[in-house]
Amino acid sequence: MDSKLVLYNTLSRRKELFEPIDPPRAGMYDCGPTVYGDPHLGHARPAVTFDLLFRYLKASGYKVRYVRNITDVGHLEHDADQGEDKIARKARLEQLEPMEVAHYYTERYRRAMDRLGVLSPSIEPCASGHIIEQIQMIERILADGYAYVVNGSVYFDVERYNRDFRYGILSGRNLEDIVANTRELDGQSEKRHSYDFALWKKASPEHIMRWPSPWSDGFPGWHMECSAMSTKYLGERFDIHGGGMDLMFPHHECEIAQSTAALGHGSANYWVHNNMITINGQKMGKSLGNFITLEELFTGSHRLLAQAYSPMTIRFFVLQAHYRSTLDFSNEALQAAEKGLDRLMKGVETLGKLRPSAASTVDPAELERRCREAMDDDLNSPMVISALFDWVRTINQLAEGQQHISEEDLERLRATVHRYVFDILGLRDEKAAGAATGRDYVTPLVEMLLAMRLQAKADKDWAASDRIRDGLAAAGIRVKDRKDGSDWELE
Repeated sequence: MDSKLVLYNTLSRRKELFEPIDPPRAGMYDCGPTVYGDPHLGHARPAVTFDLLFRYLKASGYKVRYVRNITDVGHLEHDADQGEDKIARKARLEQLEPMEVAHYYTERYRRAMDRLGVLSPSIEPCASGHIIEQIQMIERILADGYAYVVNGSVYFDVERYNRDFRYGILSGRNLEDIVANTRELDGQSEKRHSYDFALWKKASPEHIMRWPSPWSDGFPGWHMECSAMSTKYLGERFDIHGGGMDLMFPHHECEIAQSTAALGHGSANYWVHNNMITINGQKMGKSLGNFITLEELFTGSHRLLAQAYSPMTIRFFVLQAHYRSTLDFSNEALQAAEKGLDRLMKGVETLGKLRPSAASTVDPAELERRCREAMDDDLNSPMVISALFDWVRTINQLAEGQQHISEEDLERLRATVHRYVFDILGLRDEKAAGAATGRDYVTPLVEMLLAMRLQAKADKDWAASDRIRDGLAAAGIRVKDRKDGSDWELE
């Protein structure tokens, strides 16, 4: 396959031509959620980012196996080797079984992703369903001398690994810097060094989530699940590993070390990371009062939100920024995204109503070229959207008779717009699908007023016509007169 897709590889710190191991097949693994709470803004960005990559690979002709995990065990508080399991803690507080908690929030996550237009992955494995595979990988690491057992727990020997390979190749950190910035707690830890990390933890008597192993009844370390499940479903070497930038260290760094220690080589060829989000310029956190769930966004129920925002508005907003840039959520930015999405969907609607001419004064091939070049350049979705907006202006000119398009070119334009707006960007026309947001309730009223205005113009009642137009303008609705009637859009 003649692929021209270029991806930024965090491992090499440069853009690289995507060359899969076994074309036309492509394998991709993405770190999914730890399911102990409602999905939030922090879940939306990686989900949309890797959905975009998944969609584009498929649209480019690849047969993609996309694996996105569910962490339902082993993720301890503060992402460390001490403390309570996040799901077990939630279960204790709510007096439920841990798997009840995991199942409930897994389903909440899936429903939210579906509303965001995120396609289901090819495989969605759970950590708790792959304990055997994790134990087997730990045994291989122990056999090669890169781990040690203490009191029924197994820890990765970072120093030993660093002598044979290099710890920190992904994050750019070296062991000397890690040592210098790590405080040793003499006598307070069973680990040889504080920077060693758990592969298996012996469960305390009160710990509910436990499985038998050669070392103790316990549970796997958080990092181990991704090494075991990615290689199980994608092979010892696969193409792409994705995740948020916050996972680069320690999670992905530990994952690389584990896999290399067990296999003798790294697993993923391309490491792709999306950047973080902020809320009004601040990091999102419950202590700051700016922690916003997706359900709160969709309903407008959070105190920081001026209104409800539809799932497609959120998706469009995420896609307006390049995945490697920071993304700041604010009411102003979301409202601008809402208007932009409305304008784009109006353009698609107008495109569907166009009638062909004998010849063309426009060339739809230009849109396809711009969109393809943008996507091939490290998934540059903002440039795709920019190209589409340019062609919305052209579509409006075609509707107003200022430009002309042949039947063949019209079909080509419709196919290109559909391909990028719906198939690749993954947007949906929520109005056409009947998904009513607050804005959608206004649509029938606006259409009724435009019909009244059309009748007023037919009766030559210009004063009434102007009164309706000016009233709509005062409400933030711009009326656009065309030779075959009127259209409108939000200002």
